[in-house]
Amino acid sequence: MDILSSRSFQSLPFEPNKLKISDPKDWNFIIKQHTKSNNDHAILATYTRMESLGIPPDKATLPLVLKACARLDAVETGRKIHFRIRDTSVVEDIRVGTAVVDFYAKCGLVDYAREMFDEMGVKDVVLWNAMLFGYVGCCHFEKAVSFFMQMQREGLKPNSRTVVGLLLACREVCELRLGQEIHGYCLRNRLFDFYPHVGTALIGFYLRFDVRISRLVFDLMAMRNIVSWNAIITGYVDMGEHIEACNLFVLLLDDGVKFDPVTVVAVVQACAELGFLKLGRQIHQVALKSGYRNDMFVVNALLNMYRDCESLDLSCRLFKNIPRRDVALWNSMINAYTEYGIYDKAVSLFITMRTQGIREDERTVSIMLSSCSNLADGVRFGESLHAHAIKSGMEVDVSLGNAILGMYSELNCVKAAEKVFKELTGPDVISWNTFIMALACNGLRDAAWNLFEAMRASEIKPNSHTMISILAACDNETCLNVGRAIHGFMIKHGIEIDLSLNTALTDMYMNCGDEATAINLFESCPDRDVISWNALIASFVKNSQGEKAQLLFSRMTSDVEPNHVTIINMLSTFTHLAALPQGQCLHAYALRRQFSFNSNLSLANAFVTMYARCGSMQNAEKVFKILPRRNIITWNALTTGYAMHGRGHDAILAFLQLLEDGLHPNAETFTATLSACRHCGFIEKGLLLFHTMVNDFKIKPELVHYGCVVDLLCRGGRLNEAREFIEKGPIKPDASLWRAVLSACRVNSDTKLAATIFEKLVELEPMNAGNYILLSNIYAAAGLWLEVRNIRTWLQEKGLKKSPGLSWIVVQSRVHCFTAGDTSHPQSESIYANLYSLMGLIRESGYTPDFRWVLHDEED
Repeated sequence: MDILSSRSFQSLPFEPNKLKISDPKDWNFIIKQHTKSNNDHAILATYTRMESLGIPPDKATLPLVLKACARLDAVETGRKIHFRIRDTSVVEDIRVGTAVVDFYAKCGLVDYAREMFDEMGVKDVVLWNAMLFGYVGCCHFEKAVSFFMQMQREGLKPNSRTVVGLLLACREVCELRLGQEIHGYCLRNRLFDFYPHVGTALIGFYLRFDVRISRLVFDLMAMRNIVSWNAIITGYVDMGEHIEACNLFVLLLDDGVKFDPVTVVAVVQACAELGFLKLGRQIHQVALKSGYRNDMFVVNALLNMYRDCESLDLSCRLFKNIPRRDVALWNSMINAYTEYGIYDKAVSLFITMRTQGIREDERTVSIMLSSCSNLADGVRFGESLHAHAIKSGMEVDVSLGNAILGMYSELNCVKAAEKVFKELTGPDVISWNTFIMALACNGLRDAAWNLFEAMRASEIKPNSHTMISILAACDNETCLNVGRAIHGFMIKHGIEIDLSLNTALTDMYMNCGDEATAINLFESCPDRDVISWNALIASFVKNSQGEKAQLLFSRMTSDVEPNHVTIINMLSTFTHLAALPQGQCLHAYALRRQFSFNSNLSLANAFVTMYARCGSMQNAEKVFKILPRRNIITWNALTTGYAMHGRGHDAILAFLQLLEDGLHPNAETFTATLSACRHCGFIEKGLLLFHTMVNDFKIKPELVHYGCVVDLLCRGGRLNEAREFIEKGPIKPDASLWRAVLSACRVNSDTKLAATIFEKLVELEPMNAGNYILLSNIYAAAGLWLEVRNIRTWLQEKGLKKSPGLSWIVVQSRVHCFTAGDTSHPQSESIYANLYSLMGLIRESGYTPDFRWVLHDEED
C-alpha cells in the first residue's frame, strides 16, 4: 500500500531518522505536515536529515524551512540555506527570494535583506511588502517611508498589507499628512471596507495624534474583528481614558463579539486605574466562563488589579488557586507584598518560589532589591541578591544595575553604590540621578556637586529629577546660596519646573531657612497635589512649627484629599507635643475617611506610636490588637511605650511574643526592651538581653545600647562595673555614657569617682555648664562647700550658664511654652498665683523641699 495514500500517515510521528524514505516528494510532504502542526523544530530536523542524504527541498518547501528559521531565530541555518542556493536557479523563484528577504529581515539582518531584494530580477508586491515590513520590524521607519516612495515610482499598486506596514512607519515618525493620504487611498480603493486589518492599522495610527479620530475610524468600520476592538480599547487605556475603555467593553458584549485575553487584560487594567473593584470582579467571572482561567496574562492582570484596588486578600486567593504559575505571576505577587509594606512575606514568597524550582529573572531580583531598605538585615540581604545575580549569569544591564545602585543608595552604602555606578555600562539619566541623590542624602555635598558637573560634561543631560537630587544636598542655612544658584541654573537652562520640582524647591528653601520664598513658591503653584501639601506640612513638622502644620492641614482638607502620609506627618506633631486629644481627633478623622489599617501598616504603626508616647497605652494596645498583621515596627512602637511608662514586665513579654510570631528583632527592639529593664531595675534580665542581642542575634551594639547597659548598672549601684564596661567596650564612649555614671555618683555619694568621671566629661564637653552643675550638686550633697565654690568660680571664669529648662502644654490646639522664671505669658500672674497656692497646699500636707542638690547662689 502506498504510504502517501494511507489514512494513518498523518498520525505517524514524523521522525526522519526512523523512516526510510527515498522519494524527495515524500520528504517535502513531511515538511508541509510539520508546517500545519506549527512544529518548527521538526521542520528543521527534517530538513537537516534531507541535507545529509543529499535530497534537495523543492521551491514550495524552501520558503517553509526559511520561515521556521526566522521563527526560531536560527540565523546560521538560514544563511547556509541561502548560500547553498545562491548560485542556482532556485533563488530566482519569486517565492524563494521573498522567503530569503523575509528571513533576513525578521532576524534583524536588514542590510542582507536589502541586498537580496536588489538582486531579485522580478519583484512583485509581496516581495516589496517583505522588505517594507523588514524596515518597520527593525525600527528603520524613515527608510520604510522612503522605500514605499520608491515602490510607487516603480508603478506597483499597494495592497492592504502594504498599507498596514506603511501606517506603522508613519505612526512612529509622526507623518500625519502621509498617513491621511494613505487613509484616502484606502477609502478610494475599498481597502477600508473589505479588510478589517486596514481599519485596525488606521486606528493605531491616529492614536498617536488624536484618540477621537481613532474612534471615528472605528465607528465607520463596516467589518470589525476582535483585533479592531482590542486596538481601540487598548488605545483608550494607553491614553488614560479608562472610563471609555470600560464603556467600549460593554458595547463589545452587547454586540455579541467574542473577546480574547488581550481584551480582558486591557479592561482589567482600566478597572485597576479607576479602582473599580466590583467591575473588575465581574470581568473576572466573565473571563472564567470564557475559559481563560489559566491564561497567565489574564491571571497576572487580575492579580495586579486586585492589588491596585486595595484588595490584597483577593490577590493572594487568586495566586493560591492557580495550579501553574510562571515567573511573571510570582513577581506580581511578591511585588504586591512589597507595595503593601509586607516585606517579610515578600521575602518568604521569594524563598518559596526558589524552593519550588521557579528560576527568578531580573525583575524578581529588582523587586526584592527595592524591599531591602525596609528589612532588618537589608544590607546583607541586598549584597546576597547582588552576588546571586552575578553568579546566575544575569545580564546586569542598565535596568538591573540601577536597581542594585538604588538599593545601596537607599541603605546609605555610598562606597558600594559608587562601585556599582563606575561598573555600569552606559549609565542613563536614572543612574546619574540615583547616585547624586545618594551622595546628597549622606551629606557629601561637594561629591554630589562634582558628580553633577561630571554629568553635565557627559552626553546625558540633566532633567528635573536631577535637580531634585542635587537640591537634596541643600539641607540647612549654610546651603541657601547654593540652592538659589541651582534654582537659577534651572531657569537659565530651560528645565521645566514641574510639580515635583516645585515641591523640591519649596522643601529646599524651608530647610535653608528662607520660609518666605518657600511659601511663595507653594502659593504660586496652580496645580498643587497631595504631595506638595505633604512636603510643606512635613517641613513645618521638622522645624517644630506644629501650629503652622495644623493650620496648613486645615487648608489642605478643603483643597485636596489627605492621604496616609498626611496623617502620619500630623501624628508626628501631636506625638512630639504629647497632644493626646488632637491625636484622638485625627484618629476619628482617619476612621471617617475610611483609611484602612489592614492595607496600610505604616499608618497603623504611627497611631500605636502616638498613643504610646502620649501616655494612652490602653488605646495603643487596642489599635495593636485589631491589626491583622504586624511587623517589627509595630512591636517596637508598643515595646517603647511600655518602656516609657515603666511597664518592664509587659515590655519583656512583648519581646517574647514577637519572637513567637517569627519576627526577627532589630536594634530598635533591643533599645526599647533594654530601656524598659533600665527603668524598672531589671539588672540581670537587662544584661542577659544585651548578651542575647550580641551573641544570638549577631546585632552590633550601638552607642544607645551601651548607654542602656551603663545606666542599668549605675541604677543598681554597680558604678565600678559600669566604668569598666565603658572602658573595655569596643565603641568610643561619648559624653552621655560618662554623664550617666556621674549622675549615679550623686545618688551613691561617691565624690572620688565623680571627680574622675568629671575629668573625662570636661575633655569631651569643656563648655557644657550642665556637667559642672551636676558635679557641684554632688559636692553640695556631701557638704564639700569649698569644692562647690571652686566650681562656681570655674563657671564664672568660663562665662558658662545653664540653659533654663523648657516645658509646654497644649490647650485647645495651641501650644503654650514656659521656661523657669518666665513671665512673658499673658496669664503669667494667674499661673504663678495658682503655683504658689499649690506649693502652700503641699507644704500643709507635710512636704519639705530638699535643697541639698541646688547650686547655691547660682542663678538657674
